[in-house]
Amino acid sequence: METLQQLTRKMAGAKDIKSVVRAMKAMAAANISQYELAVSSLGEYYQTVALGLVAYFASEPREPEAPKPAPPKAPPPRICALVFGSDQGLVGSFNSALANFVGQALRALPGPQEVWGVGERVQLLLADKGLVITFKFAVPGSIKTITPLVGKLLLQAQQNLAKGELTEFYVFHNQPTGAAGYQPVQQRLLPLDATWRADIAQLTWPTKLVPQVAGGRPPTLAALLHELLFVSLFKACAESLASENASRLQAMQRAEKNINSLLDDMSHQYYRQRQSAIDEELFDVVSGFEALKKDKGREG
Repeated sequence: METLQQLTRKMAGAKDIKSVVRAMKAMAAANISQYELAVSSLGEYYQTVALGLVAYFASEPREPEAPKPAPPKAPPPRICALVFGSDQGLVGSFNSALANFVGQALRALPGPQEVWGVGERVQLLLADKGLVITFKFAVPGSIKTITPLVGKLLLQAQQNLAKGELTEFYVFHNQPTGAAGYQPVQQRLLPLDATWRADIAQLTWPTKLVPQVAGGRPPTLAALLHELLFVSLFKACAESLASENASRLQAMQRAEKNINSLLDDMSHQYYRQRQSAIDEELFDVVSGFEALKKDKGREG
């Protein structure tokens, strides 16, 4: 059985750990707020860029469609999967659940595949599944550092597209849900083909005025597509960081609950032992007093 001194030291250590857990919980909650605010703002900006593309396509000159010959059989697509994970621990199943989701999704896609990993921990899990990691990136530590990462990703994707090493580009990340939860999701970012254009066409211009394109059409289209890809990657990264902090918040809440339970158990044990020690001391005092009374009685 542990002594009172040992229990006192353990309780002090548990209280120190509890203070650290509470600080980490507060930091995770604060980070979630800033990333969620960024995601909300990006959603509005994405809508603006998408409406710009709607305006561009609506202003295209209408020409009669000539019969097109049957296209030759295309080779299987060269698929690139960009996965946003985590570089830090204390995030529960954040990386493992995402890695399982990516593995299942890629098994259903034909053609050669490669993976770009953002975050060291998820890279290791993806490599264990037999996926080829061709490029590795560090997880941004704040909102300000997301922009340089997205710039690197867009530049690398552009180079691979020009070389013919990439024909389809998918983005995988965890997306926040209600009650501080998250779920893995995927998005097909490239190519910007007829399927993508049909999705854009589902949006409607918010007014009855017919939109017009000012300036040259090719530069306008290039600028809109660049902004669309940029905001899509930025939003995916921000959602991943918000989900990571939500997972860390859940882990810290569980840890705080366990520490409180442990402190309660040790406190009960401490008070029982202390009461037992007090009872023993009182028993010794009473026994000594009774012994003295008997000795005095014999002397009398």
